[in-house]
Amino acid sequence: MNFIKNFLFKDGKSGKDVALLIFRLTLGLVLLYGHGAGKLSAIFSGQEIQFMDPIGIGANLSFYMAAFAEGICSILLILGLFSRFASLVLTINFIVIFIFHAFIIKDGFEVLELRFLYLLPFIALTFSGAGKYALDRLLSKSKN
Repeated sequence: MNFIKNFLFKDGKSGKDVALLIFRLTLGLVLLYGHGAGKLSAIFSGQEIQFMDPIGIGANLSFYMAAFAEGICSILLILGLFSRFASLVLTINFIVIFIFHAFIIKDGFEVLELRFLYLLPFIALTFSGAGKYALDRLLSKSKN
């Protein structure tokens, strides 16, 4: 009975770190597999890039920025390396995606929902950081 009581009501710091690890790994792997790997592959294969220009900087630069965010930053997130920076980049990326789909393309809720569901966890990770089980923690310990 104490286990259940402690699990439900006690402030378990190690549980939070495990939750952040699962959160980071899941988000990073899903984003990398679903979006980032394809973009990185297109860059390294020399494939012709066809991409929208949501912020008026050119389709190629927009694509490279999206590839950096969804490919490189998702890898950083998986590793727990520069996690707040990676989460901030991904937050900005998904804000642009959400605004573009909501106000330029005028997609409906069924399309916007996924963009919004990606955005919220990156905002949370920007503020929380990666947690105990991350390379960020090892780097911060080596500096002290």
